[in-house]
Parts: sequence; structure tokens; C-alpha cells
Amino acid sequence: MTPEHPRPPLVTVVGIGADGWAGLSEAARTELAAAQVLIGAGRQLDLIPPRCAGTRVPWPSPLRPAVPGLLAAHVGRRIAVLASGDPMFYGIGRALTEILGPDRLHVLPHPSSVSYACARVGWPLEDTEVVTLVGRPAARLAAALHEGRRLLVLSADATTPATVAALLRDHGFGPSRMRVLEQLGGEDEACAEGTADGWDHPAGDPLNVVAVECRTAPGALRLGAVPGLPDEAYAHDGQLTKRHVRAVTLGVLAPAPGELLWDIGGGSGSIAIEWMRVHPSCRAVTVERDPVRAARIAENADRLGVPGLRVVTGRAPDCLDRLPTPDAVFIGGGLTAPGLLDTCLAALPPGGRLVANTVTLESEALLAAQHKAHGGELTRLAVSHAVPVGTFTGWRQAMPVTQWSVRKATQLPGDDR
Repeated sequence: MTPEHPRPPLVTVVGIGADGWAGLSEAARTELAAAQVLIGAGRQLDLIPPRCAGTRVPWPSPLRPAVPGLLAAHVGRRIAVLASGDPMFYGIGRALTEILGPDRLHVLPHPSSVSYACARVGWPLEDTEVVTLVGRPAARLAAALHEGRRLLVLSADATTPATVAALLRDHGFGPSRMRVLEQLGGEDEACAEGTADGWDHPAGDPLNVVAVECRTAPGALRLGAVPGLPDEAYAHDGQLTKRHVRAVTLGVLAPAPGELLWDIGGGSGSIAIEWMRVHPSCRAVTVERDPVRAARIAENADRLGVPGLRVVTGRAPDCLDRLPTPDAVFIGGGLTAPGLLDTCLAALPPGGRLVANTVTLESEALLAAQHKAHGGELTRLAVSHAVPVGTFTGWRQAMPVTQWSVRKATQLPGDDR
């Protein structure tokens, strides 16, 4: 029997840098010369010499929705896609893999802009955090700001460095050193340098990477990398899970990369925000019935570097059936709403976690009944703070918080998820 040969790849993806044709490997040049269709950004297509005779097709905007149709229009022809640097590092390679599958791609990477940038500034790549602002809000950079950290920011365009400088100043990182590295690897490579406080360089080349060495200004509010941020980090009207209880609550919720949280009764959004700050891939939906508080949650999320937090203005449990399946649920308000706890428990898959906090006797009785019915842990959290008592010092206790936590082991009766 003649062995089957694998199908040839439908698409070849060639990484290309600012050095253009001269920087490509012989294998990459061969693929481009043989391609019947060349797809890429206009500036990338301009780097390819006329001897590559394939039909040149610039990417439309917006790009992602157009990819399936564009590939379908040239089915049966030999297609080569041009990508910036390493196609699999914040590049078109991800979209093509999701659409076609990895077995239908042949990827020929080029050194990424991050590799070039680390080589220029002398930073070990493994110790450098990368934040992309290409097609993403600048606010997400805030979550990566910590004293002494080295960041590489992938710019959306020529205005990004000024945006980064303004954000650094606004978050108390004005003394941070900035270097804007343009046209990395090309003949027109250039570097502009300064601090965020004094950044006054005009907009330069749109193809740039911003290297940031984080330095805090004196007196700036310090935000750590673990849950339990200072209460002053949040704008709120009193509806805030306080710092020490918040840290315990997040510890019990146990967020892991890629997981989704429902935060019911968002208040100021602190639980959802700190869930998302654990890892860039963590996701959260916060449900808040008050429109003013819902708007404040979105502002807090932007300020603290997680602009991807989804805020739903509505009443639970009425609006929960439209949400994606959670990995964990936190209930910080509205516990006595009819059906809320049952709906949340039913929504969780086996292994999902639920944590509910309350300070009222009525809700505490409800949690005690749920603990009796479903098990888990029932905990009383009490925090006291030292305060002046005349010329002396005494303890003032905050309202104790009753917390019920449970891990769903099996599907509950009537749960068809």
C-alpha cells in the first residue's frame, strides 16, 4: 500500500522585518518567489522585489473579520502571507491558526521586534515583560507597572510613546526611563530617550517599540502584585470589599490563568479587578444594578490596568442567563434576591467555586442553610484597627463578615449545563 502523504500547507506565513528582503532567509525568499498570491500590509508588500510575481493583496481594515473571506477568495492558489517579525508573537499567525488549524500553515519566523529591542538595550528577554497596545487600550499597561520592572510596549502607531509617557505620569511613574526604538533592524533604525516626566519628543516613526524602566515618584501609592490592594486605590461610595477581607476572598476564589469570574453585586468592582490582575488571561464579568456604580467600576478597572472587565448593569439573577459559563462566582451583594444562590450554583460546572460574603443576619442565616445543604466552609472574618482613644490607643472592630465557600463536585438536580 502506498503511504499517504500529508497535504501541502494551504498558507505559508513569512515573517519580515524592517530590513526587508535582505533580512530574509533563502527558504523565505523561495516561498515568496513561488507564491501566486502575496497578502500583507502595504508597507510589507513594498519590501518585496518585482521578481516575486504573485498577485499582491493588501489586508483590509478591520483585518480579523476579513481573513476567512480573503483566504476563500484565493483557494486553490499558492498563498504567502507576510507578517511582522515572528508571526506567532502577537501576529497574524494566531488568527490563521485559529481559522485554518496548525496543520494547514507553514510558518517561517523572523526575529521579533522584542528580540531586536532586548538586543539593543541589553535586557535579558526572559526577564522583560511585554505589553502590546496594538488594537488594545493603553489602560492595560497600568497593571504591569511596578518599581524596577522592565517593560517593552508594542506601539499601535507614532502617538503611542506620548500616550505611554502620560499614563506613566498619571500613575506615579513619572521618573521612569523611556527609550523609543524605531525601525528595528532596518537602515533607518533610530532611538529617542528621556523620562516620562520630561517626554517632549515629537511623534516619530509608527513602527516603534517603547522600552520602559519603571521608577516610582516619591509618595506614589504602591500597588502590589497580589490581591489586597489599598482601599485608596478605588473610587467608591462605601460599597467596597475592604482590603483584608478582599485578600482572603480572592485567596479562597483561587483564580488561575484563563478562568472567568462572575462578580455579583460589584459595588466598586474590587473583587473582579483584582481577579483579573492575577494574570493577563483572567477574565471577569461584574453585575451591578446601580448605573452610577457600574460606571465607577469601569473607571476603576481602567485605572488599575484591566480595561477588559465586562460590566453588566442589571439585577441578578435576572441577567445571569445571558452570561458565559463561569469558573468561579463571587456574591458580594443581593444574597436575599429570590433564586440567586441556586442560579449561581447551577451555572457553575463541576469543580467550579462559589464564595459569598455578608454582614447581615438575614443573609448569614441563608448562608448557614446553604452550608448545611451543600457543605463547603463557613467562616467568620473579623478585622480590627488600632485607633486613638484619647491619649492612648485602642482597637476598633470593623463589622464581621460571614463567608461561605463551596466547590461544586457534581451537577445539582435540574442543572442541565
